[in-house]
Amino acid sequence: MNLRIRDLREDNDLKQRDIAEYLICDQSLYSKYERGERPLPLEYADKLADYYGVSVDYLLGRTNIKKPYPKK
Repeated sequence: MNLRIRDLREDNDLKQRDIAEYLICDQSLYSKYERGERPLPLEYADKLADYYGVSVDYLLGRTNIKKPYPKK
């Protein structure tokens, strides 16, 4: 997952600081998520999936299909 969140951030020309502000967390903490030093909380995975327009399964590496599932 850590590579996916970093790649998505870089593909969107964003800095770690930008995503940390969106998640309302410290940039150094977000950096640890990207490096795999800390597990990404489910609530953050959900927010990032919505932000990038991908599925949580894509973030977790369970699929290579980016398209999110339809919301109920």
